[in-house]
Amino acid sequence: MSADTDIAIIGGGPVGAALALALRQSALRVAVLEARTEPAHETRPMALSHGSRLLLERLGVWQALRSPTPIKKIHVSQRGGFGRVTMSAADLDLADSGYVIDYIELFRILSDAVRATYSDAKQGGYHEGARAAALTREADVIRVHYTQHDGAAAMLTTQWVIAADGGELDGLAPPATRDYAQHALTARVGTTLRHNHVAYERFTQHGPLALLPYENDYSLVWMHTPAHVTELMQADDTTFLTALRETFGARAGEFTRVTRRASYPLSLRYTTRDTPGVITIGNAAQTLHPVAGQGFNLGLRDAWELAQILCGLSPQALTHNEALRAYRARRRVDRTAMISATHGLVQLFSNDFLPLRVARGAGMTLLGAITPLRNFVARRMIFGARG
Repeated sequence: MSADTDIAIIGGGPVGAALALALRQSALRVAVLEARTEPAHETRPMALSHGSRLLLERLGVWQALRSPTPIKKIHVSQRGGFGRVTMSAADLDLADSGYVIDYIELFRILSDAVRATYSDAKQGGYHEGARAAALTREADVIRVHYTQHDGAAAMLTTQWVIAADGGELDGLAPPATRDYAQHALTARVGTTLRHNHVAYERFTQHGPLALLPYENDYSLVWMHTPAHVTELMQADDTTFLTALRETFGARAGEFTRVTRRASYPLSLRYTTRDTPGVITIGNAAQTLHPVAGQGFNLGLRDAWELAQILCGLSPQALTHNEALRAYRARRRVDRTAMISATHGLVQLFSNDFLPLRVARGAGMTLLGAITPLRNFVARRMIFGARG
């Protein structure tokens, strides 16, 4: 049976769109299905590693971002215990170790580029407002069942499906899940001191708290119990800032204002079983705890490495499984390491057990004192486990 397209990418968010752009020089027909017709209008700060910047430069989209805020140092500490680590981009001979950008702006830039690249429906096309619902297999093709922006049912056939979105989709093997019993509260906060491009990660017994330099303020990601996050969401600004000061301290100055509060639950989701003819990347492959800000960076590396394999294939070669096995082998170390690292950090630091607190402090002190070890950890956070 002849397929409508060679590859169907489900999810045209930044990871799926990055994959589509990386495949534009290939011989493959690519269809992109994106449920949203346009991104949200609010800003949403997101941490991006220097390694991800290099990939976005290769895709030709980095220069379109208006004003990424560089991160030059990362200061890590624990509340109520000794030990701290400062990781500097200069120690790695880099100008910046990372950046804080607007996720919504990046989404728009990538969407516009994909829309322009895949305007020809005969070659696959960019399908906006297309919400994938189920996958079924027939002979040597996969049927992708979806609803169009007007609610009408539609279907396309493809040789391979690449799921880049974490939404529910019938026909995919269910992921393993772990509820962290934490919510993340995000906000924008101002202080009396300039941030000087320093990011802070502070571990508390209830979860980590991150302050990321963004424009002239900080982007706050505060992880805590669901009940406490609800209280913080409902608190007036003065009460909120007082609680933040008590938890974080005054290293960044006195907190003067807070805007754009939002919250969401935290869980770990990752695929453990293969679905024939389907590759998962990005949030469809793994949704991580936001500690250390690795989720999107890991997903972007998924997209880039998969594209390097697919660009060398003809449509006829997609019927073989060697490429699929090669991709999974290439990504296994990085994916496993980042899932384990983020999950381990949450388990290690989200408690107030005294002997463990002392051991954590000793470990951070040791990491801060041994430059080669500190730089090794920093490079893995910036470029991935294989970087």
